[in-house]
Amino acid sequence: MAEADSSVASLSVDGIRTALHCPRRYEFAHVDGLEGRDDEGTVEERVDLLRTALCDGLRSGETNREGLETVARDRLASLWSDHDERFHSVAQRRHERRVLEATVDAYVHHVGTDHAAGIERLAAATPRDELTGPGLSLSSTIDLTEPGETARTTETDPAAETVTIDATVDYVTSDGSSIVGVRFVPTLAPLGHLRYRSDWDGDVATRFTDHFAGETDVFEPDPVGALFETAVVLDGLRGFRERHDLADRTCRYVQVPLADRSTLSVNWIQNAVETSLEVVDLTDVYVDHHTFGMTHDHRNETVDSRLASVAATLVSESFDPAGRWAEIEANACPNCGYTVCCQEYLAREVRFDG
Repeated sequence: MAEADSSVASLSVDGIRTALHCPRRYEFAHVDGLEGRDDEGTVEERVDLLRTALCDGLRSGETNREGLETVARDRLASLWSDHDERFHSVAQRRHERRVLEATVDAYVHHVGTDHAAGIERLAAATPRDELTGPGLSLSSTIDLTEPGETARTTETDPAAETVTIDATVDYVTSDGSSIVGVRFVPTLAPLGHLRYRSDWDGDVATRFTDHFAGETDVFEPDPVGALFETAVVLDGLRGFRERHDLADRTCRYVQVPLADRSTLSVNWIQNAVETSLEVVDLTDVYVDHHTFGMTHDHRNETVDSRLASVAATLVSESFDPAGRWAEIEANACPNCGYTVCCQEYLAREVRFDG
């Protein structure tokens, strides 16, 4: 949707999420380009199939339930025929396809037709923009210079004090007076307590600040990363809004889970599968209500300032995890695919006690 300035340093939301778990992991994965072990590959591949099928359904222009469902199911069938995932039996493969089809039906029933109609309305106001992905790019360019600090730029490096952070959504739609960015995700589990909150004030704010407070053992990289992602997506949507002179619109960010088995219901006798979707709007937990009331803009300076601080650390290539090593070792190391080459982890493993 928007092209980033190649002269400005850039990061990705996924990279920042990795760094929140462990800056050394970020160095291995996003600087050195090493591939770690990925235990979630199968789930991600199935989500990608659904993501493609649903986006193609939305792109078809169908806005009624039957038409949208038919296009998405047909596209899924085509993709599934080329899907080479290994199953232990033909029966398992058939069952997994029914699960995906049930997810398509649940999406169309819950939000699909409304979102398809919203895309159609928004397309009329933005005819030259592609609104349906998957993988539409949004970005936010932020200032890394602290208030009162001398600018880090020089005549030969004019972009040194800014960084562009990239995120993706799968489509952009409209809902009433709002522009809505929607992203398909495997599950909502990484949101943690954000999944059940609709307000920044309270434990959302407390846990966010405690994650970065050196005197606490709070370690919640996934919810913090979700708030950072929300900040970037909303800023990108605001840029989209300004380019198309839609200043009367607010911006929202929604996640839709496509691999949550907790709502799955299976009738093995009739070989029938049903499921439902829990859609989460992350905008409310990011809103600074006082600022929103004055400017009608979604903005939370606490999240934004900490995002700039984390980005500045990564741009400066500072990847030492020593400051939070106790929490990182306890929470991030057990499922990390880079422990075999991590100097901090190996030093901890071979040290002598006493």
